[in-house]
Amino acid sequence: MQHRALLVPDVLLVIFEHVNHEKISSRNSWSRKSLAALASTCKAFHEPAMDLLWANMDGIEPLLGCVTRLHPMIYGGDKKHDIAMHEFSRQLIRRPEGQPFCSQSVDPLSEHETRQFLRHAARVRSISISRDSHFHLISALPIETCIFPRLLSLALVRILHPTKYLHLFLSPTLRCCVLSEIQPDLKVLLTRCVALEDLSIIPCGSSRELSPLSNSTIFCLCKRLVNLRCPPLDWAAWKDLSMLPTLLTVWIHGKVLHPFGSDDFNLALSLKVTDLYFSVDSAAYIIAVMHNFELPSLKRVKINVDTLHRAEGDLLLRALSQCKSCQTLEYVKIFAGGLVVQELSGSLFTPIRQLFCFRQLRVLRLILPYCCSYLDNDLLFEAMSSWPHIRSLELTDLHRDLYPRSPAVTFRGLFAALRLCPHLQKLRIPIDTEHIDIDPTTESFQHTSLQSLDLDSPDVVDVEAVARTIFSMLPRIHQVNQILGGRHCWKNWQKVNKRLETFKSSSVLGHQIIGTSSQS
Repeated sequence: MQHRALLVPDVLLVIFEHVNHEKISSRNSWSRKSLAALASTCKAFHEPAMDLLWANMDGIEPLLGCVTRLHPMIYGGDKKHDIAMHEFSRQLIRRPEGQPFCSQSVDPLSEHETRQFLRHAARVRSISISRDSHFHLISALPIETCIFPRLLSLALVRILHPTKYLHLFLSPTLRCCVLSEIQPDLKVLLTRCVALEDLSIIPCGSSRELSPLSNSTIFCLCKRLVNLRCPPLDWAAWKDLSMLPTLLTVWIHGKVLHPFGSDDFNLALSLKVTDLYFSVDSAAYIIAVMHNFELPSLKRVKINVDTLHRAEGDLLLRALSQCKSCQTLEYVKIFAGGLVVQELSGSLFTPIRQLFCFRQLRVLRLILPYCCSYLDNDLLFEAMSSWPHIRSLELTDLHRDLYPRSPAVTFRGLFAALRLCPHLQKLRIPIDTEHIDIDPTTESFQHTSLQSLDLDSPDVVDVEAVARTIFSMLPRIHQVNQILGGRHCWKNWQKVNKRLETFKSSSVLGHQIIGTSSQS
């Protein structure tokens, strides 16, 4: 006898989804066998269990395994052939160890075999395909066929030329699509998949250097597009994006093969994205985009560029500060890993000053050459005054060892700035630890939010004084991480961390003794 609750479809679905979640988290066959057993228990259990068994697939081989002729080839003539031909058998039987199924010399499916192949295709909601070696088996399918009519997510990864069969996977319900190259018939994809919300074009292998999406108005077809990840766009494509009210995230990555000309941008447009990411080799491309777009809704920006000259750094940060996001931007990360040429002009390069206008800033990570060259107590104080909500501040100069300059931020300047940012949890800056200009025994201030401290210092002269200062005024710091420096400097910071540990152990012991005395 079944409990009445099991006759309620919503309750039954919750129970089965819990079993399916165990499959995803534990990655064992127990839940697959459980769902298969549930599917064969009764008619009420069959459909929901079968839907979950076939919901997520890696490749089309499980569907090919439902074809009588192909099953022995895929599963090696397993003795459980009678079970394997059952509807949910693919969840019970794994292909034996050895060579993968090779279909190169196998004839395409017949009309009858196509019906076997499609028997459970309507249950598939997500599929990831990394090999196109089996596509010829389904070449006889009519061009108007949609293999997966309820498909929500499609990933064709490491497949460089799926154009011939791409139409078979284009479901009108498709929400997410990942491709490995720009398809000549990308317009067909966007036309048929009107519900598409997430489109990613991620190059792989020999297709890593892709031409930009150009001479196209395809993005105006994506009326529901929310997230876009693709190679560099040309100006026409950027104008298309500005017409999409649903677009929230744009991620541009790859080599910029055709930089913008001087006439490409001739009017300012508004792009209402919240997240904008660049990972390219040309800072000029990023500067051009930001200089010509208003970004009134921007909350997060990440920039990863191969090289960045000081002049380009100024232009980039100035363009960012002028894109109308001063009241919304919360997260900024800029990384430039390549070695840049030192300009001889002698002008100050203070990148954080360009970012003072972002009053809502929570996270700032600058990994730039010279980004800390002129950081001193006054500039740090001004920065913290500008960012009352800051939670993480990381300033790292990757090439400080090439142009050494003693840190100008002292402990007194550091603690004066920390008074202005009560929410700060992580700090990474260069600091002068050779000249201790504060006496922690005369100070009552403690910053109780800071949990992570990374310091760039040429050396620690007085280990005891540095450790006691940090222990007294930063009670949640258990160790200090060194950013740069030689082996000798690293050893001294190890000594600082050992003293911190000693101070904290003594403090805990002291509190325990006081507590015991008060109880007695």
